[in-house]
Amino acid sequence: MALNSNIPDGPVQQKWDKHRAELKLVNPANKRKYNVIVVGTGLAGASAAATLAELGYNVSAFTYHDSARRAHSIAAQGGINAAKNYQNDGDSVWRLFYDTVKGGDFRAREANVYRLAQVSTSIIDQCVAQGVPFAREYGGYLSNRSFGGAQVSRTFYARGQTGQQLLIGAYQALSRQVGLGKVKLHNKQEMMDLIVVDGRARGIVTRDMVTGKVQSHMADAVVLATGGYGNVFYLSTNAKACNVTATYRAHKRGAFFANPCYTQIHPTCIPQSGDYQSKLTLMSESLRNDGRIWVPKQKGDTRSPDQIPESERDYYLERKYPSFGNLSPRDIASRAAKEACDDGRGVGPGGLGVYLDFSDAIRRLGEKTIADRYGNLFEMYERITGEDPYKVPMRIYPAVHYTMGGLWVDYNLMSNVPGLFVLGEANFSDHGANRLGASALMQGLADGYFVIPYTIGGYFANGGLQSVSNDSPEARSAVQEAEQKIAALLALNGKRSPTSFHRELGKIMWDKCGMARNEQGLKEALKRIPELREEFWQNVKIPGTGTELNQSLELGLRVADFLEFAELMCYDALQRNESCGGHFREEYQTEDGEAKRNDDEYCYAAAWEYNGVGATPTLHKEELSFENVKLATRSYK
Repeated sequence: MALNSNIPDGPVQQKWDKHRAELKLVNPANKRKYNVIVVGTGLAGASAAATLAELGYNVSAFTYHDSARRAHSIAAQGGINAAKNYQNDGDSVWRLFYDTVKGGDFRAREANVYRLAQVSTSIIDQCVAQGVPFAREYGGYLSNRSFGGAQVSRTFYARGQTGQQLLIGAYQALSRQVGLGKVKLHNKQEMMDLIVVDGRARGIVTRDMVTGKVQSHMADAVVLATGGYGNVFYLSTNAKACNVTATYRAHKRGAFFANPCYTQIHPTCIPQSGDYQSKLTLMSESLRNDGRIWVPKQKGDTRSPDQIPESERDYYLERKYPSFGNLSPRDIASRAAKEACDDGRGVGPGGLGVYLDFSDAIRRLGEKTIADRYGNLFEMYERITGEDPYKVPMRIYPAVHYTMGGLWVDYNLMSNVPGLFVLGEANFSDHGANRLGASALMQGLADGYFVIPYTIGGYFANGGLQSVSNDSPEARSAVQEAEQKIAALLALNGKRSPTSFHRELGKIMWDKCGMARNEQGLKEALKRIPELREEFWQNVKIPGTGTELNQSLELGLRVADFLEFAELMCYDALQRNESCGGHFREEYQTEDGEAKRNDDEYCYAAAWEYNGVGATPTLHKEELSFENVKLATRSYK
């Protein structure tokens, strides 16, 4: 099947303006005739629901939380990128575009990335107007700091709570539309399936997480803004409820899943404490502005950090990548930390840690300045570890944080299933094989505030939508299938908990398809995952019933999807015989251990078609062309 990305003609700088001018419009009086379902109320979902309702569409927004404000966007710490050039340090839309394409290791679609950079400036204006309390300089101007993969300061921030403040802004806009009756907000509802009628996405099936009621909801278009799939690894910085179910169920209904092997390992996370641990904690990339990363030069050195003199410390990022130093991109910084620990120079329990040291910055700037910048992060670290980072270096280690893969979408953010739009981390479109720090919030709000309001109108204006109801055969069948799956899970009465299967799957994925992969390990994973899935469907135990609040059932349903999706990730990683960004195949690296791309054979987005549980998926390729940022080996040295 040929994938049509619907990229407009013309210079990349003019594509979005040209496309907006040529899109068909819906008369304001006719917008109220259209119904839109938005699944997810994080930054992408809340901003999309609020903006579409403001335009006049009837919106139904769904979240599995008790409040839209609990979406995982709230956990983002460091900041949001925008090409405002307030620092007068040479930033521009073009430079943000270039940095993002290069940071993604030339595996993203140029047109989408340029549009992201282009609308980034409007995001800041929108958020300031909403009252988001961005940090400001003494004179009142908005402040900026630096993030990895850039040599300019373009990251706007609200201390270490940027995601929370941005989400409150989007939530205000959403709540206004709820109050006006233009958005109907459905809390504690989890999406179970996508309903496709005559080849178009026309609704969803949900389960009420309090009563257990399974029902269908119909509309003229469905927008998925449900985040990423990092919890397939069990241990990640994601909230425990984050899952792949919504996008994977859409995949099973025909939506192609693109680049699932592109997962981001964040270099600055608090190391795992023990096998009992159920999630990991992020320490913002912003800390790398003032913190210096190092390990002892001597293997097995167990002295306390204050006893190790400067001459016996290896500031390995500053040594290996002098141009970017501690602000090297995440994939590079993570692999460098792993390399140091594998070499026997790691610190802390098990040697799985490196130091993030603020002593130089505190001497240079004073403790008060550091506290003003990172105080809540330092407090969080001390509460978790019992160590005071003002006095001793933080210990950090890479952990799963973000997923660049997602459902395939075209330039309009519509999947190959007409009427199914996918926003934010749930799609694949903007970050290639590695996302730069502070770009996730940028993409979520760009998609929700400034892209989908135009492109969904173009879809509606093309017509062809027939009336559908909850009594349609497709809706009734989808509800029945969801009920049958729930009943089958509850009937097993095995001996193992969903968590035990999830933990075992996560270890397989981390060991075989994690920070580094190889052919042998991936083939071993593809053998073990189906075996684990079969055992799950024979031996899982879900206590309780399906007609009540049942968190074991919720987790069981999500783990069942992870056990299928993990196989797809490994297929994708196995067929991509190159290293690029967060996908590091050990067989394909340069002499000095850097990622070695194969542009002749793998310069494409891999879009996978579902063929059934356990069946090999079909690969479709969207060839990527680079007319503006020429293909080159990434170098941050």
